[in-house]
Amino acid sequence: VPLLLLVGCLTIWARSGLIGEPPLPKPMVGTFTARVLQREERPALGQDRLVLALREPESGRPVRVRVKAPEGESVEGAVPGAVIRFKARLMPPAPPMLPGAYNFARTAWFSGIAATGTMLGPIAVIEPGAGADWLTVLRTGLSHYIRSRLGAGEAGIAAAFATGDRGGIAETDAQAMRDAGLAHLLSISGLHVSAVIGAIYLLTLRILALFPWLALRLRLPVVAAGAGALAGMGYTLLTGAEVPTVRSCIAALLVLAALVLGREPLSLRMLATAAFCVLLISPEAVVGPSFQMSFGAVLAIISLSTAAPVRRFLAPREEGIVARGLRHLGMLLLTGVVIDLVLMPIGFYHFHRAGMYGALANVVAIPLTTFAVMPLVAGALVLDLLGAGWPAWWLAARTIDLLIGLAHWFASRPGAVTVLPAMGAGAFFLFISGALWLALWHGPVRLLGLVPAALGALLLATLTPPDVLVTGDGRHVGIVDEDGNRLFVLREGRSDYVRENLMELAGMAGEPVSIRQWPGAQCNRDFCSVPVRRGLRTWFLLVSQGRDAVPQRALAAACDKADIVVADRWLPHACRPRWLKADRARLSHSGGLAINLATRQITTVAEGEGLHGWWRSARPTDRGRSPRRLQ
Repeated sequence: VPLLLLVGCLTIWARSGLIGEPPLPKPMVGTFTARVLQREERPALGQDRLVLALREPESGRPVRVRVKAPEGESVEGAVPGAVIRFKARLMPPAPPMLPGAYNFARTAWFSGIAATGTMLGPIAVIEPGAGADWLTVLRTGLSHYIRSRLGAGEAGIAAAFATGDRGGIAETDAQAMRDAGLAHLLSISGLHVSAVIGAIYLLTLRILALFPWLALRLRLPVVAAGAGALAGMGYTLLTGAEVPTVRSCIAALLVLAALVLGREPLSLRMLATAAFCVLLISPEAVVGPSFQMSFGAVLAIISLSTAAPVRRFLAPREEGIVARGLRHLGMLLLTGVVIDLVLMPIGFYHFHRAGMYGALANVVAIPLTTFAVMPLVAGALVLDLLGAGWPAWWLAARTIDLLIGLAHWFASRPGAVTVLPAMGAGAFFLFISGALWLALWHGPVRLLGLVPAALGALLLATLTPPDVLVTGDGRHVGIVDEDGNRLFVLREGRSDYVRENLMELAGMAGEPVSIRQWPGAQCNRDFCSVPVRRGLRTWFLLVSQGRDAVPQRALAAACDKADIVVADRWLPHACRPRWLKADRARLSHSGGLAINLATRQITTVAEGEGLHGWWRSARPTDRGRSPRRLQ
């Protein structure tokens, strides 16, 4: 075990050192010359995205950046290998806006991205490129062809199933799929890979069995397994070889090998081998929701299917076809409920929301996708070679419409989505440890895993939102009312992304309210003074909202009356609030803040970032500085 831990740590450090790309030191606006590495089409948003290689203007080091083309602007000449000149604003990858928010800086580090940005005008092609590799050309061409055969709404889903390209899925449809618990259908994973391999396996077996000479001389299951394995690997490469797809492909290959050898195909050893292979290639995946949800779902299925009561329930018996169908339908529903229970804490931890009707929705959506949508899309593509694919395309469009309609219907039901404030690592650890205990042990002793899971559920039930949220730049402040039902924000309508982050981290849905409507709030063009009542104490917040210079004496007098001062600028030493001064100097070290006034606890982004390369905190001595306590 110590040796494996050492190898694991070395793998992570090696991956970070080889792939990690230090971010740009500061935002930059200018004209750049770059070579195109990758082009990603996003027709649903009306804009493309480019991954480029250029030299940092100040240091001259080569870096990779990702930029968005202006909406509606043509970038046809920006093919891989081309050299282009363009004007753009580049930004270092953003760290978490608030404690518990999405960490894009970490994702960019392991993707080798040093900056992101937006082009500010048309591009000029300096040198034409040779174009993408044959696999990318095949994937892009297939996506274009599917979009030409279906309407915009259906084509995005069909292309996602066929090539893994989700750029054509409308955001409203994607959100409905997430809220209905069907988002896993849009990510190529076990369901899709298993459907492809299973279909090829059965077709190969049935077709070869029609020839007695082959059937007498070859082990047809071995040949069919080989054909299924080739199909699975090809489908994995075609769809981009993302973590869930690679995991599913490895697991499916192990299942095929077990069938050929006459061994138990569905086992924890198979899952552990797949996890080992994925983590050996991309160890950073373990902290991401994709890895956790993908392996968590399969672990739940294996543990449930190997449980003695389930084996007895599914054992063959003398019964009618209706009774057998109802028994398997009940098992499908039970499997969906168990998977939802396993994945719900992961969804709360990463996304702060979870769908409540996923088990019911999946009872219809999974068979619809496996036995109707995917076969019809594949059949339409094959029949188009003969010029007879239009009936299959029409049926595929109708089944995809049914899938989308199902997602919207479940997502619109009362109580379809539960939103919670950011979950602490302690509650998440309790859930994970309880789930692993339940999955790995057998017999009555496995029920002990319910204890930490119940403790985690209790922590979730008693979870309360922070009283004050401050983004890392100090420009956005959210204050939760005493009942915990409404969020008051300093600035409205500036950014959907900021608003959504504030609402999610506060565990609320709907729209925020202006801080000017807070009872007792007094605002002028420079500051807002907000009294916040918690228990027997009233806290006075002074929040900056202007950019004009303020006389130092007046500022010092206002700070003396405040318990907390928040500003997106540097405040002079004369500004000394009674407890906390969260100005640019402090926020540049701590990142965003979540403040609980009742317990006087401050959670910072920096606490969860450590000394990793993607987190650029200034002097280490400043990171641990704590605010003055009130006497």
